[in-house]
Amino acid sequence: MRLARILGIVADSKPSGIPTEGQDMLTLTENAATAVKSIVSNDAEVDTAGLRIHTADDPAQGFALNVAPAPESEDAVVEEAGARVFLDAGATVALDDQVLDAQVGDDGAVRFGLAMQS
Repeated sequence: MRLARILGIVADSKPSGIPTEGQDMLTLTENAATAVKSIVSNDAEVDTAGLRIHTADDPAQGFALNVAPAPESEDAVVEEAGARVFLDAGATVALDDQVLDAQVGDDGAVRFGLAMQS
């Protein structure tokens, strides 16, 4: 799969803390897990690397995505089907009831989207 670019995720929620055990967390569809694994497989630290979703520098822009060699100390880690996603505090709270999905366009670009968990 050729990955030309990754488009960001936008959310309106403001950070307010990390969920505790028993609270909902972001989940991934099979397509999202496949896309994350493919993106991360290009990283030298593939065994510990993941896709990190974090608050953008400009909060009005929502969240930013990047490949990270490991989670930061305060990140929540979501692991599904071999894919690892790291969430900073703001993303953890804002996306706790969401499902991350992915589609690959004809141009090879991966587009991530969010939906409510059912």
